[in-house]
Amino acid sequence: MERLRGTHPDFFEEAVVQVLLKMGYGGADKRGRRIGGSGDGGVDGVIDQDPLGLDQIYIQAKRYAEKNTVGREAIQAFVGALHGKGATKGIFITTSTFTAGAKDYAAVVPSRPVLIDGERLVALMLKYRVGVQVRQTFDVLAVDEDFFE
Repeated sequence: MERLRGTHPDFFEEAVVQVLLKMGYGGADKRGRRIGGSGDGGVDGVIDQDPLGLDQIYIQAKRYAEKNTVGREAIQAFVGALHGKGATKGIFITTSTFTAGAKDYAAVVPSRPVLIDGERLVALMLKYRVGVQVRQTFDVLAVDEDFFE
């Protein structure tokens, strides 16, 4: 988490796109990209759900300090950005946490953005091997008794 919070915002936006691609979003072609920066319209990335890009997931990535929580207002702004793009799917990812108001709001709006806090983001990065390297693996073998029956 410390390393994520210390990165440049552009790097963080790219990292969250990479996590979602490793999770299988973007299809076999891994169609996803960072679009953040000035004039991004409140969206930091987009991932195509199908080969033609007919269905897309939009991403908002906020690299916040631990105690700087994401509130309802930020989620409302993201939902507005989704609406402005005609999008029905969105994921809001942060290195901090969400307030109860943010979670409650996200649960009731029709677009129902998925909220991923810092703890869950790190767990996903570890699970899907983004930003980490495997140092050692080993297999412990046992006789397969079913095979010999």
